[in-house]
Amino acid sequence: MSRQPFTPDRYRELVASHTPPSRQLRGYLRAFWVGGTICVLGQALTLWAEKLNLGEITAPMFTTSALIFLGTTLTGIGVYDRIGKYAGAGSAIPVTGFANSVAAPAIEFQREGAVMGVGARLFTLAGPVLAYGIASSVLVGIAYWLARGWVL
Repeated sequence: MSRQPFTPDRYRELVASHTPPSRQLRGYLRAFWVGGTICVLGQALTLWAEKLNLGEITAPMFTTSALIFLGTTLTGIGVYDRIGKYAGAGSAIPVTGFANSVAAPAIEFQREGAVMGVGARLFTLAGPVLAYGIASSVLVGIAYWLARGWVL
């Protein structure tokens, strides 16, 4: 029994024979409808809050808080992970996905204690996003301040 030499072409053939077919369109559609549903829910909460006379500034804050609460609660009972597996980025992009990225490590490491488990691991996923967002906003603010000083 002779074997073929392992060449780059042979490797590509081997990988192609074991790679499942791509299902990108299905993933796009799932992400679109789940993310869209979360956004529609957020818009409905905002409109409802405005009908309760919370005001144009307070209503979006209420909506954000409600969606964070919903995302964290669904993460705590194990539902959001299944939604994420089904919808991919459609569940990760809205604020509920951010809530999930903060709550999931805290829940996972709660056995290690309040400080070394929850406290140390709370921002494992969301920490870099927060650091980048805050640093970027500071740099943009400085650039705006400098540009405004030169223009005026």
